[in-house]
Amino acid sequence: MILIEFLAPIKSSIRDRILGILYFEQRYNNVTALTVDQIRQRLRASRTARWAKINVADVLAKSGHYVDSPRTEGNRRIWTLTDSGTKKVRELLHLPETEPEIEHDVGTLTATAAKIRDPEVQDYVNEAIKCLQVGALRAAVVFLWTGAIRTLQHKMMSHGGAAVTAALQTHDLKARKVTRVDDFAHVKDKTVLLAAKDLGVLDKGEKDSLEEALNLRNRCGHPGNYKPGEKKVSGFAEDLITIVFS
Repeated sequence: MILIEFLAPIKSSIRDRILGILYFEQRYNNVTALTVDQIRQRLRASRTARWAKINVADVLAKSGHYVDSPRTEGNRRIWTLTDSGTKKVRELLHLPETEPEIEHDVGTLTATAAKIRDPEVQDYVNEAIKCLQVGALRAAVVFLWTGAIRTLQHKMMSHGGAAVTAALQTHDLKARKVTRVDDFAHVKDKTVLLAAKDLGVLDKGEKDSLEEALNLRNRCGHPGNYKPGEKKVSGFAEDLITIVFS
């Protein structure tokens, strides 16, 4: 995830975007303090509106207990985020008190959802984000997979219904004829992945990775005691974003 993606959901105020910059640098780049000029550079990099006219020093001075300036470097004041500032940013982004992997996924999926044109798929990804934010990892996996498999189905349909049907029936003789995307409701997801490879929508490595993701989806979607960890879900989300949604 890059800075512009992380800041995308923060639209409340310039102060909050600056707090977000301090948080991002601390959390992901191990940079614990920034000068005014460095913050201004990041406002520009994140394409913040009218960044050049923002009085960063004044905004920081008015940010109260959210920031601190414990020292200077030469004649430049250094600014850091306080614990209160960290809490504020997490509240703004609705981030769960959990592993950093999930926090990263919330930001990345939020940016991904904003680029998805299909409203049905976008809704599934947004549902997955909400589940991640409250720690409902199994539900997040199920919703995210649903959005991903629908996206693959649309990509396959660009080859035409006859070609899709032929590819599906290569792996399942009983597969029904597909003339529109809704016809995939009668096709197993595993068969869809195999057919997607035959059509060139996926290569072998991508197909294999998605089969592993499907196995996780099935373990999460069926009754049982299995509960995936944060790292497992993060890897699942990364594969779907990289292979399907990008």
